[in-house]
Amino acid sequence: MTLCRTRRAAEPGTLHVRTAPAVPVAAVLLLHGGRAEGPEPPPVLNFPALRMRPFAAAVSRAVRGREVLIAEVRYRHRGWNGPDADPARDAEDALVRLREQAGPVPVVLVGHSMGGRAALRAAGDPVVRGVVALAPWCPTGEPVDHLGGRRLYLLHDETDRVTSARASWDFVRRARAAGADAVGIPMPMGGHAMLRGAHLWHRRAAELTAALLSHG
Repeated sequence: MTLCRTRRAAEPGTLHVRTAPAVPVAAVLLLHGGRAEGPEPPPVLNFPALRMRPFAAAVSRAVRGREVLIAEVRYRHRGWNGPDADPARDAEDALVRLREQAGPVPVVLVGHSMGGRAALRAAGDPVVRGVVALAPWCPTGEPVDHLGGRRLYLLHDETDRVTSARASWDFVRRARAAGADAVGIPMPMGGHAMLRGAHLWHRRAAELTAALLSHG
């Protein structure tokens, strides 16, 4: 597999390709966490984005030998900030850019915290095959009707004090009722940052992502 690696710094709100085969047959899009409020752009030293790097590396190893493009979303704003300014819009824009670059290849979204919420919101796009949501932010009443036919894996440590595992399990139940193939996966440790037992989070996310790409 011939890989092209981009060296240009990503701009907020754009698709940032990490690795791309000459002719991709599938893609993985990673979405990092953020905060509830924050109209300013993410900082140059963006720790939530850096936290996703080991996940990108684990996914890359899991799909080695397959023509899979791996990319990240960089947000316009640091926080969710409500309609028309949330990172779900950036995820949707990234999917458009991805389609322009690689064609309508199947995509798996991997998102942490706010990025998990954005991934689940954007999963109605026809190219999205499934979502791996890591300690996702799933507020009460988060929409699920667009998720019919999607495969969803929500991973959460029930000791997480930033986002609620109980809310994730409730989201799974509502998504199933809407026709999604949704699974909640309790993680034994890691809290919200997924640092303790990090290798387990990386491996599980990569395995699930590879399985979603293998599912026809």
